[in-house]
Amino acid sequence: MKNVAIGIDIGGTNTVFGIVDEDGNCLEKKSLLTTDFPTPEKLVKAIFEQIQVILISLDGINTVGIGIGAPNGNYYNGTIEYAPNLKWKGVVNLIKLFQKYFDVPVYVTNDANAAAIGEMTYGVAKDVNDFVVVTLGTGLGSGIVCNGELVYGYDGFAGELGHTIIEENGRECACGRRGCLETYVSATGIVRTAQIMLARYSKPSVLRDVSDEKITAKSIAEAAKKGDSLAQEIFDYTAKKLGFSLANLVAITCPEMIVLFGGLANAGESITDPTKKYMEENLLLIFKNKVNIVPSGLKSGNAAILGASSLVWNELKKENFEKVELN
Repeated sequence: MKNVAIGIDIGGTNTVFGIVDEDGNCLEKKSLLTTDFPTPEKLVKAIFEQIQVILISLDGINTVGIGIGAPNGNYYNGTIEYAPNLKWKGVVNLIKLFQKYFDVPVYVTNDANAAAIGEMTYGVAKDVNDFVVVTLGTGLGSGIVCNGELVYGYDGFAGELGHTIIEENGRECACGRRGCLETYVSATGIVRTAQIMLARYSKPSVLRDVSDEKITAKSIAEAAKKGDSLAQEIFDYTAKKLGFSLANLVAITCPEMIVLFGGLANAGESITDPTKKYMEENLLLIFKNKVNIVPSGLKSGNAAILGASSLVWNELKKENFEKVELN
Protein backbone atom coordinates (compact mmCIF):
# COMPACT_ATOMS: atom_id res chain seq x y z
CA MET A 1 0.00 0.00 0.00
CA LYS A 2 1.24 3.47 -0.89
CA ASN A 3 0.82 6.15 1.77
CA VAL A 4 -0.82 9.32 0.50
CA ALA A 5 -1.92 12.65 1.96
CA ILE A 6 -4.86 14.81 0.98
CA GLY A 7 -3.78 18.38 0.30
CA ILE A 8 -6.42 21.14 0.33
CA ASP A 9 -5.81 24.81 -0.38
CA ILE A 10 -8.73 27.13 0.41
CA GLY A 11 -8.26 30.39 -1.45
CA GLY A 12 -10.25 33.56 -1.68
CA THR A 13 -11.40 32.59 -5.18
CA ASN A 14 -10.67 28.89 -5.72
CA THR A 15 -10.29 25.82 -3.54
CA VAL A 16 -7.99 23.15 -4.95
CA PHE A 17 -7.38 19.68 -3.53
CA GLY A 18 -5.65 16.46 -4.48
CA ILE A 19 -4.01 13.21 -3.48
CA VAL A 20 -0.22 13.39 -3.04
CA ASP A 21 2.36 10.69 -2.31
CA GLU A 22 5.53 11.10 -0.24
CA ASP A 23 7.61 11.93 -3.32
CA GLY A 24 5.41 14.90 -4.20
CA ASN A 25 3.52 13.25 -7.03
CA CYS A 26 -0.03 14.57 -7.32
CA LEU A 27 -2.01 11.46 -8.26
CA GLU A 28 -5.31 13.28 -8.85
CA LYS A 29 -6.67 16.75 -8.25
CA LYS A 30 -9.85 18.80 -8.51
CA SER A 31 -11.00 22.33 -7.79
CA LEU A 32 -14.10 24.24 -6.70
CA LEU A 33 -14.99 27.91 -6.68
CA THR A 34 -14.80 28.98 -3.03
CA THR A 35 -17.18 31.80 -3.81
CA ASP A 36 -19.89 29.29 -4.81
CA PHE A 37 -20.30 28.21 -1.19
CA PRO A 38 -22.06 30.57 1.24
CA THR A 39 -20.96 28.56 4.28
CA PRO A 40 -17.82 26.55 5.11
CA GLU A 41 -20.00 23.55 5.96
CA LYS A 42 -21.24 23.38 2.37
CA LEU A 43 -17.72 23.67 0.95
CA VAL A 44 -16.38 20.90 3.24
CA LYS A 45 -19.23 18.59 2.23
CA ALA A 46 -18.54 19.25 -1.47
CA ILE A 47 -14.82 18.57 -0.97
CA PHE A 48 -15.61 15.29 0.79
CA GLU A 49 -17.90 14.14 -2.01
CA GLN A 50 -15.28 14.93 -4.66
CA ILE A 51 -12.46 13.27 -2.72
CA GLN A 52 -14.53 10.12 -2.23
CA VAL A 53 -14.85 9.83 -6.00
CA ILE A 54 -11.07 10.25 -6.38
CA LEU A 55 -10.22 7.70 -3.67
CA ILE A 56 -12.52 5.08 -5.21
CA SER A 57 -10.68 5.51 -8.53
CA LEU A 58 -7.23 4.95 -7.00
CA ASP A 59 -6.03 1.46 -6.03
CA GLY A 60 -3.50 0.45 -3.40
CA ILE A 61 -3.36 3.66 -1.38
CA ASN A 62 -3.53 4.41 2.32
CA THR A 63 -4.61 7.92 3.35
CA VAL A 64 -2.56 9.02 6.37
CA GLY A 65 -3.83 12.56 6.88
CA ILE A 66 -5.22 15.81 5.53
CA GLY A 67 -3.29 19.05 5.27
CA ILE A 68 -5.16 22.32 4.76
CA GLY A 69 -3.77 25.71 3.85
CA ALA A 70 -6.20 28.60 4.32
CA PRO A 71 -6.23 32.37 4.85
CA ASN A 72 -5.74 33.11 8.55
CA GLY A 73 -5.46 29.39 9.22
CA ASN A 74 -4.37 28.84 12.83
CA TYR A 75 -2.08 25.84 13.28
CA TYR A 76 -2.59 25.74 17.03
CA ASN A 77 -6.39 25.77 16.94
CA GLY A 78 -7.20 24.17 13.56
CA THR A 79 -9.32 27.17 12.66
CA ILE A 80 -9.77 29.94 10.11
CA GLU A 81 -10.07 33.18 12.07
CA TYR A 82 -11.52 36.39 10.62
CA ALA A 83 -10.10 35.86 7.13
CA PRO A 84 -10.50 39.12 5.16
CA ASN A 85 -10.46 37.38 1.76
CA LEU A 86 -13.28 34.93 2.57
CA LYS A 87 -16.95 35.75 2.92
CA TRP A 88 -17.27 33.49 5.96
CA LYS A 89 -16.97 35.68 9.02
CA GLY A 90 -15.68 34.96 12.50
CA VAL A 91 -13.96 31.72 13.54
CA VAL A 92 -14.40 28.51 11.49
CA ASN A 93 -13.30 25.26 13.14
CA LEU A 94 -11.95 23.42 10.09
CA ILE A 95 -10.70 20.35 11.95
CA LYS A 96 -14.13 19.78 13.49
CA LEU A 97 -15.85 20.16 10.10
CA PHE A 98 -13.51 17.79 8.28
CA GLN A 99 -13.53 15.17 11.02
CA LYS A 100 -17.29 14.79 10.49
CA TYR A 101 -16.37 13.16 7.17
CA PHE A 102 -12.79 11.86 7.47
CA ASP A 103 -11.31 9.46 10.01
CA VAL A 104 -7.68 10.63 9.67
CA PRO A 105 -5.63 13.39 11.35
CA VAL A 106 -6.32 16.90 10.01
CA TYR A 107 -3.75 19.69 10.12
CA VAL A 108 -4.43 23.36 9.37
CA THR A 109 -2.19 26.34 8.84
CA ASN A 110 -2.01 29.63 6.99
CA ASP A 111 -1.72 29.08 3.23
CA ALA A 112 1.65 30.87 3.16
CA ASN A 113 2.98 28.66 5.97
CA ALA A 114 1.84 25.63 4.00
CA ALA A 115 3.76 26.95 0.99
CA ALA A 116 6.89 27.29 3.15
CA ILE A 117 6.61 23.73 4.43
CA GLY A 118 6.05 22.63 0.82
CA GLU A 119 9.29 24.29 -0.27
CA MET A 120 11.13 22.51 2.57
CA THR A 121 9.57 19.17 1.64
CA TYR A 122 9.54 19.18 -2.15
CA GLY A 123 10.90 22.51 -3.41
CA VAL A 124 13.86 24.89 -3.55
CA ALA A 125 14.40 25.02 0.23
CA LYS A 126 15.07 21.33 0.91
CA ASP A 127 18.52 22.08 2.34
CA VAL A 128 17.86 25.65 3.53
CA ASN A 129 17.30 26.43 7.20
CA ASP A 130 16.51 30.14 6.96
CA PHE A 131 14.18 31.43 4.27
CA VAL A 132 10.90 33.24 3.65
CA VAL A 133 8.11 32.31 1.25
CA VAL A 134 6.00 35.21 -0.01
CA THR A 135 2.70 34.17 -1.57
CA LEU A 136 1.35 36.53 -4.21
CA GLY A 137 -2.24 35.51 -4.84
CA THR A 138 -5.57 37.23 -4.17
CA GLY A 139 -3.76 38.64 -1.13
CA LEU A 140 -0.16 38.53 0.08
CA GLY A 141 1.04 36.12 2.73
CA SER A 142 4.39 34.98 4.08
CA GLY A 143 5.81 31.90 5.73
CA ILE A 144 9.00 32.48 7.74
CA VAL A 145 11.42 29.64 8.50
CA CYS A 146 14.26 30.19 11.00
CA ASN A 147 16.72 27.46 11.99
CA GLY A 148 14.64 24.93 10.07
CA GLU A 149 11.45 25.69 12.01
CA LEU A 150 8.38 27.54 10.82
CA VAL A 151 7.73 30.65 12.89
CA TYR A 152 4.15 30.54 14.22
CA GLY A 153 4.50 33.08 17.02
CA TYR A 154 2.64 33.18 20.32
CA ASP A 155 -0.86 32.49 18.97
CA GLY A 156 -0.21 31.04 15.50
CA PHE A 157 -0.45 34.18 13.38
CA ALA A 158 3.18 35.18 12.84
CA GLY A 159 4.20 36.08 9.30
CA GLU A 160 1.52 38.53 8.17
CA LEU A 161 3.77 40.51 5.84
CA GLY A 162 0.78 41.38 3.66
CA HIS A 163 -0.77 43.32 6.53
CA THR A 164 2.23 45.44 7.38
CA ILE A 165 1.30 49.04 6.62
CA ILE A 166 3.51 50.65 3.97
CA GLU A 167 1.42 53.75 3.22
CA GLU A 168 -0.16 55.86 5.94
CA ASN A 169 -3.83 56.38 5.00
CA GLY A 170 -3.21 54.35 1.85
CA ARG A 171 -5.50 52.01 -0.05
CA GLU A 172 -8.41 50.42 1.80
CA CYS A 173 -7.72 46.80 2.72
CA ALA A 174 -10.22 43.98 3.20
CA CYS A 175 -8.88 43.66 6.75
CA GLY A 176 -10.50 47.01 7.58
CA ARG A 177 -7.32 49.07 7.73
CA ARG A 178 -5.56 51.25 5.14
CA GLY A 179 -2.20 51.01 3.40
CA CYS A 180 -1.47 47.29 3.84
CA LEU A 181 1.20 45.85 1.54
CA GLU A 182 -1.22 43.40 -0.07
CA THR A 183 -3.36 46.26 -1.40
CA TYR A 184 -0.36 47.14 -3.60
CA VAL A 185 1.40 43.79 -4.07
CA SER A 186 -0.97 40.94 -4.92
CA ALA A 187 -3.06 39.92 -7.92
CA THR A 188 -5.81 42.29 -6.79
CA GLY A 189 -3.33 44.99 -5.82
CA ILE A 190 -1.62 45.13 -9.21
CA VAL A 191 -5.01 45.36 -10.93
CA ARG A 192 -5.87 48.35 -8.73
CA THR A 193 -2.56 49.94 -9.73
CA ALA A 194 -3.32 49.32 -13.41
CA GLN A 195 -6.75 50.93 -13.16
CA ILE A 196 -5.28 53.98 -11.40
CA MET A 197 -2.45 54.40 -13.91
CA LEU A 198 -4.75 53.93 -16.91
CA ALA A 199 -6.97 56.70 -15.58
CA ARG A 200 -4.10 58.98 -14.59
CA TYR A 201 -1.86 58.74 -17.66
CA SER A 202 -2.53 59.05 -21.39
CA LYS A 203 0.34 56.77 -22.36
CA PRO A 204 -0.77 54.20 -24.98
CA SER A 205 -1.20 50.61 -23.78
CA VAL A 206 -2.87 47.41 -24.95
CA LEU A 207 -4.55 47.41 -21.54
CA ARG A 208 -6.74 50.28 -22.73
CA ASP A 209 -8.47 47.84 -25.06
CA VAL A 210 -9.58 45.75 -22.06
CA SER A 211 -12.48 46.68 -19.79
CA ASP A 212 -11.68 47.29 -16.12
CA GLU A 213 -13.49 44.10 -15.15
CA LYS A 214 -11.30 41.99 -17.46
CA ILE A 215 -7.88 43.36 -16.50
CA THR A 216 -6.01 40.68 -14.53
CA ALA A 217 -2.53 40.20 -13.15
CA LYS A 218 -1.95 37.72 -15.97
CA SER A 219 -3.00 40.15 -18.71
CA ILE A 220 -0.77 42.87 -17.21
CA ALA A 221 2.16 40.42 -17.11
CA GLU A 222 1.58 39.37 -20.72
CA ALA A 223 1.52 43.02 -21.82
CA ALA A 224 4.73 43.75 -19.89
CA LYS A 225 6.55 40.81 -21.49
CA LYS A 226 5.53 42.09 -24.94
CA GLY A 227 7.12 45.46 -24.20
CA ASP A 228 4.06 47.48 -23.21
CA SER A 229 5.68 50.43 -21.39
CA LEU A 230 2.70 51.21 -19.15
CA ALA A 231 2.40 47.56 -18.08
CA GLN A 232 6.14 47.58 -17.31
CA GLU A 233 5.65 50.74 -15.26
CA ILE A 234 2.85 49.01 -13.33
CA PHE A 235 5.18 46.12 -12.51
CA ASP A 236 7.99 48.49 -11.55
CA TYR A 237 5.68 50.32 -9.12
CA THR A 238 4.54 46.98 -7.63
CA ALA A 239 8.10 45.67 -7.33
CA LYS A 240 9.23 48.88 -5.62
CA LYS A 241 6.66 48.38 -2.88
CA LEU A 242 7.60 44.70 -2.50
CA GLY A 243 11.36 45.29 -2.60
CA PHE A 244 11.13 47.99 0.07
CA SER A 245 9.12 45.68 2.35
CA LEU A 246 11.47 42.74 1.78
CA ALA A 247 14.45 44.89 2.76
CA ASN A 248 12.76 45.48 6.12
CA LEU A 249 11.92 41.79 6.45
CA VAL A 250 15.56 40.80 5.77
CA ALA A 251 16.71 43.08 8.59
CA ILE A 252 14.49 41.14 10.99
CA THR A 253 14.85 37.52 9.80
CA CYS A 254 18.21 37.40 7.91
CA PRO A 255 17.11 34.70 5.43
CA GLU A 256 19.31 32.91 2.91
CA MET A 257 16.59 33.18 0.28
CA ILE A 258 13.17 34.62 -0.42
CA VAL A 259 10.84 32.43 -2.47
CA LEU A 260 8.06 34.05 -4.51
CA PHE A 261 5.03 31.78 -4.82
CA GLY A 262 1.58 32.13 -6.43
CA GLY A 263 -0.17 33.68 -9.40
CA LEU A 264 1.61 37.04 -9.52
CA ALA A 265 4.98 35.30 -9.11
CA ASN A 266 4.29 33.54 -12.44
CA ALA A 267 5.17 36.85 -14.10
CA GLY A 268 8.78 35.70 -13.68
CA GLU A 269 11.50 38.27 -14.34
CA SER A 270 8.91 41.04 -14.69
CA ILE A 271 8.45 40.85 -10.91
CA THR A 272 11.65 39.18 -9.61
CA ASP A 273 14.24 41.44 -11.29
CA PRO A 274 12.87 44.85 -10.22
CA THR A 275 11.98 43.48 -6.77
CA LYS A 276 15.58 42.34 -6.28
CA LYS A 277 16.82 45.75 -7.47
CA TYR A 278 14.66 47.71 -5.05
CA MET A 279 15.36 45.33 -2.18
CA GLU A 280 19.12 45.73 -2.66
CA GLU A 281 18.79 49.52 -2.81
CA ASN A 282 17.12 49.52 0.61
CA LEU A 283 19.11 46.82 2.40
CA LEU A 284 21.39 47.52 5.32
CA LEU A 285 25.01 47.14 4.15
CA ILE A 286 25.63 43.91 6.08
CA PHE A 287 22.82 42.17 4.13
CA LYS A 288 23.63 43.39 0.60
CA ASN A 289 24.14 40.74 -2.11
CA LYS A 290 23.47 37.89 0.31
CA VAL A 291 19.76 37.17 -0.19
CA ASN A 292 18.51 35.47 -3.34
CA ILE A 293 14.98 36.00 -4.65
CA VAL A 294 13.86 32.83 -6.42
CA PRO A 295 10.64 31.39 -7.85
CA SER A 296 8.89 28.49 -6.16
CA GLY A 297 10.35 25.06 -6.84
CA LEU A 298 7.00 23.30 -6.47
CA LYS A 299 5.59 21.71 -9.60
CA SER A 300 3.62 24.23 -11.62
CA GLY A 301 -0.13 23.80 -11.36
CA ASN A 302 0.08 21.68 -8.20
CA ALA A 303 2.00 24.06 -5.93
CA ALA A 304 -0.84 24.91 -3.53
CA ILE A 305 -1.88 21.25 -3.19
CA LEU A 306 1.73 20.16 -2.60
CA GLY A 307 2.16 22.83 0.06
CA ALA A 308 -0.97 21.74 1.91
CA SER A 309 -0.15 18.02 1.69
CA SER A 310 3.37 18.62 3.01
CA LEU A 311 1.79 19.52 6.38
CA VAL A 312 0.95 15.85 6.81
CA TRP A 313 4.47 14.56 6.06
CA ASN A 314 5.97 17.26 8.27
CA GLU A 315 3.76 16.30 11.22
CA LEU A 316 4.52 12.59 10.74
CA LYS A 317 8.23 13.37 10.65
CA LYS A 318 7.95 15.31 13.92
CA GLU A 319 5.99 12.48 15.54
CA ASN A 320 8.59 9.89 14.48
CA PHE A 321 11.41 12.13 15.74
CA GLU A 322 9.69 12.50 19.13
CA LYS A 323 9.28 8.71 19.38
CA VAL A 324 12.99 8.20 18.69
CA GLU A 325 13.89 10.78 21.36
CA LEU A 326 11.63 9.08 23.91
CA ASN A 327 13.28 5.73 23.23
